Amino acid sequence: MAINYLCPYCNGYLNIDDNVVFSARTSENNMGLIFLHPELGNYSVLKHESFHYSEGDKLEFFCSICHKNLTSWTEENLAKVIFEDEKGNLFEILFSKIAGEKSTYKTIGENVEVYGHDANKYLDFVNLSLMH
Repeated sequence: MAINYLCPYCNGYLNIDDNVVFSARTSENNMGLIFLHPELGNYSVLKHESFHYSEGDKLEFFCSICHKNLTSWTEENLAKVIFEDEKGNLFEILFSKIAGEKSTYKTIGENVEVYGHDANKYLDFVNLSLMH
């Protein structure tokens, strides 16, 4: 069994091949598709050349299937998806919605695995969400 990313609302599979597919919107209401690398800590991004945003811009991420907003309820700068590992175990993944910011969190029970050099920025919010 391969790893998968799922929408927390519709449980639809968001990954195809070596990409996790989201629809996204900038604060200026520009919309496009974003393909993120499925490896945690790999911040490769593919997008259409005409979908413009700059480092530091806040993006809204949406499920590419049901179109629900994936913003985390614990921190408005983080998006949330479900990660299914090779054994079928499910984990919550939180990642930064700020372009160029490298912060990803994989929650495992009351523990969290942290990825990216900007991860300390939201660690308090992630830890707080694990307490509820």
